[in-house]
Amino acid sequence: MIQQFEGNEFKKWEEWYLAQHPNAIQKATEKIVEMVENLKDVMTKIDQEMIEMWVRDLVIVKTFVGLKFQEAILKAVADDLNTKYRLAEPEEESKGIDGFVGNQAVSIKPQSYEAKKALSEQILVPIIFYEKMKDGINIYFEDNLLITQ
Repeated sequence: MIQQFEGNEFKKWEEWYLAQHPNAIQKATEKIVEMVENLKDVMTKIDQEMIEMWVRDLVIVKTFVGLKFQEAILKAVADDLNTKYRLAEPEEESKGIDGFVGNQAVSIKPQSYEAKKALSEQILVPIIFYEKMKDGINIYFEDNLLITQ
């Protein structure tokens, strides 16, 4: 709506906006109050057992599934390029490396990562992107991914 406003003064903007949407502030406030009340209700249901289940899922299940997922992607790319692969060692992971295809270090990210360019993370190796589909995954990588045996 700001593009529709032809003025350049705050007070005029406020008057114009409230004339266009006289109930907007009240409606937004009511929605937020409802959300906060729901949050208050849910907060009382969070206990140590629930937190422990969540942490276990994060640390055990998601770590295992994520690692196996990365390995499957590395294997698929290596097979496509007729070379070998390996997962990264812990000190390599700290540099944003998820594995190697041939001797080329690579990082593996979901395709949605491309849209998050503002992330402060700097990855200095080629990135292999993947997209989860109903019937599998699509894998994308640059044609110039340098692979040395």
